[in-house]
Amino acid sequence: MIFVALYVDDLNFMGNNNEMIEEFKGTMRREFEMTDWGLIKVFLGLEVRQKETGIFVSQETYPKEILKKYKMANCNPVSIPMEPGAKLSKFDGGERADGSRYRSLVGSLRYLTCMRLYLSLSVGIISRFMEEPVYSHWKAFKRVLRYIL
Repeated sequence: MIFVALYVDDLNFMGNNNEMIEEFKGTMRREFEMTDWGLIKVFLGLEVRQKETGIFVSQETYPKEILKKYKMANCNPVSIPMEPGAKLSKFDGGERADGSRYRSLVGSLRYLTCMRLYLSLSVGIISRFMEEPVYSHWKAFKRVLRYIL
């Protein structure tokens, strides 16, 4: 058996028969320009560690990159992602936040929820305000960022 995962120009494959894998590699090399990077280490932001005891997938580096990008790598962590009783509204007054930066962060955190389901509710709530974010929305987002530490 052989499994093939293709995403744009990245091709990963695995199987339980080394001869079949080598034959597949040879066929792919004949048809396409291909570089064999060996065992997979990272794919679509997911880190892969292969050991004798199994294959382990994580997102350890990705949250650190998000924090670094938004200059929050050295911030103090919080114990819960949203303040209890926090009420956000699209009619919140206040200074407008940078919409494109806010939307970029929404995308980053949405991808993070693939492995950290416990962030889904908080990220879902604050992603409702992508159209016209204001400072209170940005502040709520920063709290979620502080939580992922």
